[in-house]
Amino acid sequence: MSQELLNLFKENYYIPLYLLAWVVAVVRYRSYFDTALKYFPIFIIYTFFTELLGYFIKHSDEFQFFSDERYAWHNVIIYNIYSIVSFSFFYYIYWNVLKKAAHKKWLKYGIIISLLSYVVSLFFQNPFHKSLYYADLVASITLILAIILYFKEKGIEESAFSLKYSLLFWISLGLLIFHIFFPFIFIAAFDAPVFYYEYNLHQLLLILIAIMYLLFILGFLMGQRRAFR
Repeated sequence: MSQELLNLFKENYYIPLYLLAWVVAVVRYRSYFDTALKYFPIFIIYTFFTELLGYFIKHSDEFQFFSDERYAWHNVIIYNIYSIVSFSFFYYIYWNVLKKAAHKKWLKYGIIISLLSYVVSLFFQNPFHKSLYYADLVASITLILAIILYFKEKGIEESAFSLKYSLLFWISLGLLIFHIFFPFIFIAAFDAPVFYYEYNLHQLLLILIAIMYLLFILGFLMGQRRAFR
């Protein structure tokens, strides 16, 4: 098991960043414990264990879900579940942070469309064996909309604190950078694999994850409780 973990971290250099981010998030918890981000450490450690489980399902017989050898290595179901949980979590955050009624209304419509897109995808894609990447695209667009609305409100908000001291600013920046590219990389992986491998988009995805979590860590380190929003 220890050798498998070493192989995992060697092949996926970004995964230790999850653990590092979780440690920093816990150490700095007092700076945001009463905000909309109070459950963020739980989300980060959930992400970490999802990656561990996904790796072991693919590489270890002990963790496989399916007895049929053709599908024994399939781990996509846990990532489909993760996507729904992840987007729901961030929607919850921005729903609680946005102040303008019109912005909340737009986000509500986006959330409804996103959830419906996952339901519709179930009729065309088997979630046990294929990523629901079109639904992920819709959900990413909704999350980007939420982040833009948040930045718009911050732009006209009078505050005594610089944005660099706002934890949510750094998290929003990391999410925005990642989700601008993430759904298109996934679509290419399944619908245009030649293009995906020719341009090494998988490596780009890993770099984007690393950038996102480094920005999260920076936010935890820089964030001040009074400057949260």
